[in-house]
Amino acid sequence: MSVDPPGRTGFQPVRPVRAYQRVAEQIEERILAGQLPPGSRLPAERELVRQFEVGRSTIREALRVLQSAGLIRSRPGDPLGAEVLGVSPDTLSHALGRLARSHLSGPAELIQFRMVLDAESYRLAARLHTDDDLRRLTELVDRMADCAQAAGSGGTPPDTHAFSQADAGFHRVVAEASGNALLALCARAVHDAVVDAIERTLQHARDAGGAAERMHHSTRHHRLVVEALGSRDGARAARLGRQALFDSYSPHMSPQDRARLRAALD
Repeated sequence: MSVDPPGRTGFQPVRPVRAYQRVAEQIEERILAGQLPPGSRLPAERELVRQFEVGRSTIREALRVLQSAGLIRSRPGDPLGAEVLGVSPDTLSHALGRLARSHLSGPAELIQFRMVLDAESYRLAARLHTDDDLRRLTELVDRMADCAQAAGSGGTPPDTHAFSQADAGFHRVVAEASGNALLALCARAVHDAVVDAIERTLQHARDAGGAAERMHHSTRHHRLVVEALGSRDGARAARLGRQALFDSYSPHMSPQDRARLRAALD
């Protein structure tokens, strides 16, 4: 029998794991497996101490880890136990938002990522959507049109928040219509991570006197997307989605970042 020489066994160094990490891992596994669904409660702190056979400080540290990960909401002294939040797009969008603000990434990469995700959502949604999906999308575009109309009449200030919310709802419905839960989760999280940037863009345009025009342009674009989806033309819908994001954000980007976004157009 051959024996591997020293350093060639494939073993990796191990690190000691603290008790609170094991506690957090067990609870996280139950949450991810659906055994602890969102809205349910963990046992009270005293009961967790008993079940895990560890000290109270260990349980509290494990709960802090789970709360920082967005999996639970824990309130000191709550007799009902920590509330399970589960995995949500909010958790992922917050992480993506932090990444975009860090030195490791930037808004251009986040927008490029959204261009890719949106395009694939459109392709799948064009094949798999239902009549109800098209109805919901049409209602959201109508809501956007109402915001655009109000922005251009009587000196009424544009309701950029309502417009952005309708836009966000539109993309959530498209992602759901794709039939892929993971794609829908990622698409929603990425969209939510840049929705503030959308509002800032519209705010800048309003200050320059062009918010109503931009809203009308965006509304027309969304109607074209609905038409492409309704005709099962996924390639056209994907192309429209990528182009709209490029047109919306590239004017506010550096030449280098514009080139990055342009690379995602084809």
